[in-house]
Amino acid sequence: MTSPLPALSEQDWQERAAAHLRRVQRYSEPYLRRRSTGQKHPVEDFLFTYYTQKPGQLSRWHPGAGVVLTGAAAAERLGWKFYREAYPAELEAGATAGHGPAVVLDLDKFMAQRKEAVDFARIILGRTLARPAQFGCFGLHEWAMVYQQEANAVRHEYLELRLGSGGTDQVVEDSRIRCTHFDAYRFYTPQASGLNELTPTRENQRDLEQPGCLHANMDLYKWAYKLSPVLPSELVMDCFELSWRIRAMDMQASPYDLAAWGYPPIRIETAQGKADYVAAQRAFSAEAEVLRSRLLAAVDVLPAGRPNLK
Repeated sequence: MTSPLPALSEQDWQERAAAHLRRVQRYSEPYLRRRSTGQKHPVEDFLFTYYTQKPGQLSRWHPGAGVVLTGAAAAERLGWKFYREAYPAELEAGATAGHGPAVVLDLDKFMAQRKEAVDFARIILGRTLARPAQFGCFGLHEWAMVYQQEANAVRHEYLELRLGSGGTDQVVEDSRIRCTHFDAYRFYTPQASGLNELTPTRENQRDLEQPGCLHANMDLYKWAYKLSPVLPSELVMDCFELSWRIRAMDMQASPYDLAAWGYPPIRIETAQGKADYVAAQRAFSAEAEVLRSRLLAAVDVLPAGRPNLK
């Protein structure tokens, strides 16, 4: 027998939706203003340009699976993807009481369309959480992305290299390069690819990702929005804001000179810079562990067959 689901009053869920929108707009509105005038920002545009979630999609608040929305305004949700009217058995006594429809996420429809994504997210989140963190990369993936490139051919062509092309190449050549993240490694220059001690691929991603990696921790936002609207939007934004802060630190440790943008360098070519990098990396890894556990807990209650993780 179906048990009644928790229900939110119209006032309660609209207050949460408004708070979520304000939280998103802090980040999205400056980006949209820049985009309208053709301006770029090397740090603050990234989450809206590299990832596929757009500001309008992020702005939509969702309560997550198994929560009933009540009140007249809930009727709009019936036109949104993966929402349906709640069944009578799912409603607490008096949940609608003349205040319009009661609306809930359609988990059956979501799983029919997103089961593969859910299963892959479960594997990545679970395996990464179970591995020990590694803290010896020092952000050299960004340096390998411009190794032996002409100044006008680097990824962010409007930025100066802090040590110049020759100095940047020397740091790469003097360092141990051991990136574990495919979506960073795939942007290496051809000259740098062979310098990496590992060869990350999409196929071995589930075997290499580890919780000290800045990019793996940034990608918690990706897994969160891929699981939306099953997750509450507050959790998605927790992952977004962590990813935002990691991106800033990632670019501070990069070979680019971002001082004029308000991002002083982390000089990973020095002993002190390496120490500063690892300290920040460890702190981010600890934060990410909490969020990764929350995401995995949310995924594990979804009605999907659990894959063999061996």
